[in-house]
Amino acid sequence: MSRHGRGKYPKPKRPKTRLGLPDLDHSKSAVLDSLRSPESKRGYRHAIDEFIQWYCSEPRLSLNKVVVTRYRIFLENRQLAGGTINGQLAAVRRLAYEAADAGLLSPELAAGIHRVKGAKKLGVRLGNWLTAEEARRLWHSPDADTLKGKRDRAILAVLLGCGLRRRELADLEFRHLQQREEHWAIVDLDGKGGHIRTVPVPDWVKTTIDKWLAAAAISAGRVFRCVCRADKH
Repeated sequence: MSRHGRGKYPKPKRPKTRLGLPDLDHSKSAVLDSLRSPESKRGYRHAIDEFIQWYCSEPRLSLNKVVVTRYRIFLENRQLAGGTINGQLAAVRRLAYEAADAGLLSPELAAGIHRVKGAKKLGVRLGNWLTAEEARRLWHSPDADTLKGKRDRAILAVLLGCGLRRRELADLEFRHLQQREEHWAIVDLDGKGGHIRTVPVPDWVKTTIDKWLAAAAISAGRVFRCVCRADKH
């Protein structure tokens, strides 16, 4: 091959070590597009936006393990809980992975970011558990003589008796309520992370739902609807 012929083919483009705002936005979109749950998308979007704001406020830093470790220290200095910090770091790791997958960041740097240790979580947070009497008082607190009260009682009954998440409750439809072997259940519910769940429905929960549906005259579509001030849905 002649000396002039060697210059025909351009050298392969090397991945970057510093990412600009367009590169970060592209990687952020790739992360969000890979998620199915609206709640996960909202959480990751918030975490990535916070990291991008911090990253761009610093001098032109290389996106590597040292920088992400500095970001973890920054989060710890804000007195955030360990679980919150680890959630933020998970979003940053996902951002680096998508940047490397798109050829914007060196795979070695992305692997180093993946090895950044999270914050230590000491103990287990149990939260506040309601007693049976407290749960009963909460369920009976809405006014059963109004349409809104009947709906709220049915919502609380499903949350307490079936353990549904808020998004699952909002997306609950008539087709999910089915009778199987003389027992009622919420069938083929699209839960968190794309998991399909089947949840048993206690008799007292089904009775409360039926009172709301009869008062609202609903027989198809979403089970729970908005109720205006005039007590109409």
